[in-house]
Amino acid sequence: MGNDLEGEESGVAVGERAWVVLLEPGYHGYQRLSPAAFGGRAAAAMETQAVQHLAQPARSSLVENLERIRTLTLAMGEMVDQAIANATDGLIQRDIAISNEVIRGDAAVNALQAEARQLCFHTILTQAPVARDLRELLGFQHMAAELERMADHCVNIARVARDLADLPPLGEYVDIPKLSREVAKQVRDVLSALTSHDIDEARAIAARDDLVNRLYHRLVDELIQTMSDEQGHVYQGTKLIAVCQNFERIADRVTNLAEDLVFLESGEIEDLG
Repeated sequence: MGNDLEGEESGVAVGERAWVVLLEPGYHGYQRLSPAAFGGRAAAAMETQAVQHLAQPARSSLVENLERIRTLTLAMGEMVDQAIANATDGLIQRDIAISNEVIRGDAAVNALQAEARQLCFHTILTQAPVARDLRELLGFQHMAAELERMADHCVNIARVARDLADLPPLGEYVDIPKLSREVAKQVRDVLSALTSHDIDEARAIAARDDLVNRLYHRLVDELIQTMSDEQGHVYQGTKLIAVCQNFERIADRVTNLAEDLVFLESGEIEDLG
């Protein structure tokens, strides 16, 4: 809204009576507060001007907020991609310092998610978005929440890596890096699809979740067999199964992001899982 009306009282005629209108900054509506002695053509002109002014959404602020929310979401995605790589390196290299870096870095992801969430709510309350704008706000809010949970899964992996760092390795972690790479690629690809507004690519990425599931089940079966053969490996094997579960959950959340993108672009709700 323009600065000439914000925070001031204006008269708006309604039928035979008139009301005082208090225009709050950033509020696109009006509240009838008390009767006022307005009438005639002046009151009618004032009513028309006030209603027209109030009916115009603050497009510049809305567009700026949407762009900021999109930027925050993409930044979170990049941080998650890096966290996946670092969590894997900490596990394979048995490097506690790298694992601790992943754990500490989660606070930055949380901060971005909190900012995006607050800005979404603020924009809905103050800009009265409709149609695609409202879909974008709801979609990005959910995307930010999913990315925050992905970062939490990376923290879980880093904690396991820290627990196992001083224990004898349980063979070669051949398939865990492969699982990690596939999951990280899905994260990068869905962020690319978000940037390019490509819902066909989003659907294709979601379809690749079957590959992650196959890798996950195969690795879990191998770990269970290893624990059955050697009971001394039960602790390490159980921890590594938890690692695999966290990678698999990240991939599931990529599918959720793909569904969010389809909704954002088309308004359609699709189950891609």
